[in-house]
Amino acid sequence: MAAQIHLFRCLEDNIGALIRDPASGACATIDASDEPAIARALAETGWELTDCLVTHSHWDHVQGLEALKARTGCRIVAPASAGEIAEMADTIVREGDSVCVGEMAAIIWETPGHCADHIVYHFTTDHLLIAGDVLFVMGCGRVFGGDFDALHRALERIRALPDETVAIVGHDYTLANARFALKVEPHNAALVERAREAQERAQARDLFGITTIGEEKATNPFLRVHEPAVAEAVGLAGGAPDAVFRALREWKNRG
Repeated sequence: MAAQIHLFRCLEDNIGALIRDPASGACATIDASDEPAIARALAETGWELTDCLVTHSHWDHVQGLEALKARTGCRIVAPASAGEIAEMADTIVREGDSVCVGEMAAIIWETPGHCADHIVYHFTTDHLLIAGDVLFVMGCGRVFGGDFDALHRALERIRALPDETVAIVGHDYTLANARFALKVEPHNAALVERAREAQERAQARDLFGITTIGEEKATNPFLRVHEPAVAEAVGLAGGAPDAVFRALREWKNRG
């Protein structure tokens, strides 16, 4: 049975997400950006929280952890390198570890670049990726700490997943990402259509926090650094993908 997913808004633009194993009833929240919003989502769904899967230690992803633990007693899973957050976790994880939510098993990937302690959770059998702030819809996270190459490697690893893999991302920056992507590839028909969808959903205040790897490979410039048009857009025709990625990310930062 496929994982059940419930998305909701946290803070201003954070994506809140509950994932539930229908076989066991186990339920996890992705990060703890906004404890009251998580409590409301649990009340709406009727699901009982068993786990909190932390992707990284930035404040806007963990500031609700203590309150969430006090309210629900859930198990906190966090990256081993996440400092004080790792110290308060019940389970710490590293590259290659496995963590289960009920009968759903995820493999941990260490994905530094956005920040040093970032991880993603790949539920292989369920074709589900908890991407945190590494991947966004038509975009990617900023680089904090200067390791552009690490973020590029993380995205290349994600890019290699099957097209049908569903990714839950950490923020809804979709409309801004679409506008930037169109500057890079204005003649990409799939991107033009997806940008139209992003505009409509933004106007409707409809949260855009889930995607597939296939959709991102078709429309996300940061997963398209191998494409000649993307290299040409940053003035690096024939350039290496890692150099194209860095130039692209720096361009986005300036915008």
